Amino acid sequence: MRRRAVIVGLAALVLIAAAPPPDWVVVREASTIDLTVRALGGSHHGRFEDWRGDIAFDPEAPEGTRATVVVQAASLRMRSSALTRRATGPAMLDTARHPVIRFQLRSLEPLGGERYSARAEITMKGRTRPVTFPLDLRVTGDRAHLTGAFTLDRTQFGIGTTGAWNRIVGREVTVRVALQARRA
Repeated sequence: MRRRAVIVGLAALVLIAAAPPPDWVVVREASTIDLTVRALGGSHHGRFEDWRGDIAFDPEAPEGTRATVVVQAASLRMRSSALTRRATGPAMLDTARHPVIRFQLRSLEPLGGERYSARAEITMKGRTRPVTFPLDLRVTGDRAHLTGAFTLDRTQFGIGTTGAWNRIVGREVTVRVALQARRA
């Protein structure tokens, strides 16, 4: 009988230790995914309007955090419709052939206080590249607010690598993320 209680207790501990982190729901109306790129002598800003995110996060064990953000590439809006058409067209994002951009957060490493280092993978136009970047994450009760930014080399994803746009548009694209989430 005692042996059975020990086995049941150990099994419970294993299940608790293996339990996935709690899910969080992104508050879309309070969240943004923006980008900035240099072109034609100035900075040009855009925002993705159609995306969804799934987050599993435990504030007590941030290293187990996982998140997936799926962005509809054609939802990018630049300051003018002409820039939007160019950015989403065949020479750049080619949203007709590559409709989705995927962000996979693999881990968060605590740096102290509300600062973390995020390790993730970005997939665009069928190419996946790693990215590591700093972010701030503040958790208050059942709410979380995350802000961070990273820079990508667009040519590593086959974006704008031929023709005149390759010379006119800067290679570096800065992506800024501001997400709010609530515990599910």
